[in-house]
Amino acid sequence: MSHGLDPAYRRLHADATSLLEGWTAPTPGQDARRESFLAHLRAHPDAMAKQGPPAHLTASCLVLDPAGGHVLLTLHRKAHQWFQFGGHYEPGDASVLAAATREGREESGLPGLEVHPELVDLDRHTLVGSFGRCREHLDLRFAAVAERDGGHEVSAESLDVRWWPVDALPADAGEELPRLIAAARAALPVS
Repeated sequence: MSHGLDPAYRRLHADATSLLEGWTAPTPGQDARRESFLAHLRAHPDAMAKQGPPAHLTASCLVLDPAGGHVLLTLHRKAHQWFQFGGHYEPGDASVLAAATREGREESGLPGLEVHPELVDLDRHTLVGSFGRCREHLDLRFAAVAERDGGHEVSAESLDVRWWPVDALPADAGEELPRLIAAARAALPVS
């Protein structure tokens, strides 16, 4: 590990490694992605920090309603696309799950949001637009359930936050969103 690296990022690195090593991926493609994330972590002690390599890990949270028929999405201010809630790790995050929970709460405006503790999906995507030195996100994805009348709010990172039927997503939604929704529905207690 790098001597100048904040100990919090070392702790998050260890947590991500443990989480990925213990995760049983639902498909061969997801297992291959899991292996590539582990290789990235081995190669980059600073892979959890936004200030680390241009390709670094992030955490996100997809929010479904209790019936699993609607998804709460954010219209990302920089990307101008609809996504689940998520972002970079911060030194105050106690774990990967805590980071996904923080991101979900901050960006949805749902302070009591409880995130399911198991990973549901992994995604690696190239960033387009004004993201500074960030070039790729290796996203560890979790899911949560919330009531549709829970009083969501738009954060400073969003242009809008809105519930969408899972079978009628907006045209400018992230292309991997249907896969993430299916994985979340399979992992969560939705009807």
